[in-house]
Amino acid sequence: MAPSIDNTGGRYALVCWLLDTRSLWPAGRDNNIWNAAGGSEAMALLSTEEQKTVSSKMFLPDAKMSLASALLKRLFISKALDIPWNNVIISRKNDRRHGKPCAVDTAGRPIEGIDFNVSHQAGLVTLIGWDGKQRHEYGAGGDVQGLISSGAHPEQDVMVGTDIVCVNERDDYRTIDSEGLDSWIDIYDFVFSDEERWTMKYDVDYVTLLDGTILQREELGRHDRCIQRDKIITVKASSGQTVRFNSDLLIEAKLRRFYTFFCYKEAYIKLAGEALLAPWLKQLEFSNVRSPRPGSPARCSTDGQWGEEITDVETHLNGAEVSDVKMKIQAFEEQFMIATAIQGNVSKLQVPAFQKLDIKADVLRWAQKHTTGAPSDDP
Repeated sequence: MAPSIDNTGGRYALVCWLLDTRSLWPAGRDNNIWNAAGGSEAMALLSTEEQKTVSSKMFLPDAKMSLASALLKRLFISKALDIPWNNVIISRKNDRRHGKPCAVDTAGRPIEGIDFNVSHQAGLVTLIGWDGKQRHEYGAGGDVQGLISSGAHPEQDVMVGTDIVCVNERDDYRTIDSEGLDSWIDIYDFVFSDEERWTMKYDVDYVTLLDGTILQREELGRHDRCIQRDKIITVKASSGQTVRFNSDLLIEAKLRRFYTFFCYKEAYIKLAGEALLAPWLKQLEFSNVRSPRPGSPARCSTDGQWGEEITDVETHLNGAEVSDVKMKIQAFEEQFMIATAIQGNVSKLQVPAFQKLDIKADVLRWAQKHTTGAPSDDP
């Protein structure tokens, strides 16, 4: 099914897309994206500047994610504005190097009424896109020239952000084994508040044992304070059974909880294109945080499955509740978590489920049908 961009009956649209690059564009003779199977066909759909960005990636997996990110952004803008693929011009708001990516008109002005954000990690690429259904003026060639009725919809100022994390991608255990989980978490003291770091160290949502049994935090007692690996923990489960397990499983659960916090924070700061060096970063705090239970991995005959979805996290900035933001996080397969953030007039908005796109049917086919020339870099 082709990716939809209207899920609200025409008043506005909010989309969430996922593109899995792990099996796309398999390596050619030299790990160059241009020589990967199907790579040159996809690269030809980008502007010269976009091609340079993708080609600059040293490793093929990074180039594939960069390519997928560029394709998804073009797909969303082309659909949202109803313009030819090659008329899409992407720049950045405020700062041409570090600002949030945006669509611009031929004069280089950000096009109002739409917002989007992408994230990528370990082969997966996500996009969240907002289309406020503004009416735009169009030139003879289909390019956007401005708004017909600015301010027609109060939802036009909605901002969106997304982030994706892979729990087991980094070599986190080296520091944890030598210095403990508490020291490892304190590496991120410039990102998280004291209270957030405390709960990451000494709280846990649940522990999944090797046989699949799940122990809730209440069953762990004060063992939830454990911050070392390779310790034997003995607890009495709610069933009355005595259970012994290695603390590696507890630390693994706490790491998953850490990355839940991290994913929330990244998605929020990407609303306005801020970086992890934002001066208010530690004043942005999340409470009622729970790590979503994982889905199942991809098998030879099935795609990866989605896990638990959580929507009740609480967001505070400078001690005050942020009431105009809606956050969601969901597990994908065993190791991925994807967070979304929307901010603005969001009280009645529902964030849709992620739609997994097919590169040929959903992306390349649209681009080929809606292309009238070569993509341009110039506003």
